[in-house]
Amino acid sequence: MTTYDKITMPFGNLWRTKLRSFLTISGVTIAIGAFVAMLSFGAGNQQYVTEQFNQLGLFTTMYVYPRTEREPQDTSKTIPLNDSVIAWLDGLPGVELAYPYSTYEVMAVGLDTALRVKALSVPVSAARTRMFSRLETGRLFSADTAREAVVTTEFLRQVKIDTPETAVGRQLIVSVDRIQLDSGLVQALRGSGAMAERVFVKGWLDSLRQVSYLKRVVQDEMGQAMTNFAQGFFEHPAKVSDTLTIVGVLKQGDGRIRLEPVMVPIATAERFASGGLSNDPTELYAAFRDGSLIGRGNTDTRQQYPRATLQLDPHVPFKPIKDSVEAHGFRSFSYAEEFEQITKFFIYFDMALAMVGLIALMTASLGIVNTMVMSIMERRREIGVLKSLGASESDIKLLFHFESALIGLFGSLSGVALGWVVSRVSSTVARYFMAREGIDEVELFALPWWLVLLAIGFGLLVSVAAGAWPAARAARTDPVEALRAE
Repeated sequence: MTTYDKITMPFGNLWRTKLRSFLTISGVTIAIGAFVAMLSFGAGNQQYVTEQFNQLGLFTTMYVYPRTEREPQDTSKTIPLNDSVIAWLDGLPGVELAYPYSTYEVMAVGLDTALRVKALSVPVSAARTRMFSRLETGRLFSADTAREAVVTTEFLRQVKIDTPETAVGRQLIVSVDRIQLDSGLVQALRGSGAMAERVFVKGWLDSLRQVSYLKRVVQDEMGQAMTNFAQGFFEHPAKVSDTLTIVGVLKQGDGRIRLEPVMVPIATAERFASGGLSNDPTELYAAFRDGSLIGRGNTDTRQQYPRATLQLDPHVPFKPIKDSVEAHGFRSFSYAEEFEQITKFFIYFDMALAMVGLIALMTASLGIVNTMVMSIMERRREIGVLKSLGASESDIKLLFHFESALIGLFGSLSGVALGWVVSRVSSTVARYFMAREGIDEVELFALPWWLVLLAIGFGLLVSVAAGAWPAARAARTDPVEALRAE
């Protein structure tokens, strides 16, 4: 048999049985279409996550936290995350920028409303990184000392402003309540006058000779003094205010990178911290624990930070930096490490989706087996003639393998097209519902080249495997018996 015969004969047989061939190829088409559409969903989600990581520069972002408990039942050895540590982090090899994460609860008055929100202090060098690059309108800070503010689209939504451009250039009065030690002491001293009146004026002095009574009086008066101090300390904060100009509006990030509603330059934010302590329980606890409550009453109390952000050199592996940070007693979180875990998840997710398509493809392979067996029964005389003319068993096998491969090829190509159509329709429907719910429209489906090649390869592999037994059966046909039967 010539090569030409081995190619044209399978085409001719499929053409003679057009209806049966069409139904068999349709089964493969539906199976490959399901396979492609499902893996397209997984590939689209993975592509979206990867694009988000790239856009926000998360592959080169690392967070550093103080370790709250380095040893069980011992918090005395906690290393504070302060300015000196920030400077050390900034000098690590592979770290391009290190800056603290510092937030304040502020009252923002402006844009025809007053709103209590969180404000984030950001250095200008950090504001120019990818994390803060999603500008809706306007610009970022001009300097660390500028009396400027950048707000998010979420903040504008809360103040019921639909057009971000109208907010740029408007004034925003930002005020912070700072707790001062002086307020507590003043309130406690006011209470001490009442105590002296009770002891000396109201005749309690003679009763103090009794030890048990004296002990009770001291406890009561000390308790009242502590109550007065706490009332003055927490209920009479000083108000620190500043008028800022809104210069830009940032698009609110998702759950992975969530920006605070208001952002101010870091030096401007330090003026808010200079008035005392905030009512943040973490800051208060740290001040009581390290003895800085009295020593730094009206100075900078933001020397300790809950978190620091590192911008890494993209050409330097993050693992040595992470090991160095943790070796010095801090915790770290790297988005590059998180992405490795996300990638593993997508592998399992894609495998689960692929299994559904493969089950459908296995079902379609039974149709191929049935078609090939029926073809052998109908072509016994043809097989007998070919063998009597000198065709070998390998030639007969090759004919039927090529025929099953053609079924797989046609079914795979049309299945890829069907999967693409299904993914486009599904994407259109998903985008419609996203737009109706006010959610940012994202592309959830993708058809990369590796998926196209994988689908065609699987289709051919399963089809050839399904035709293996019928091809072997055809090759074993006895030409004498085949011709006698006719």
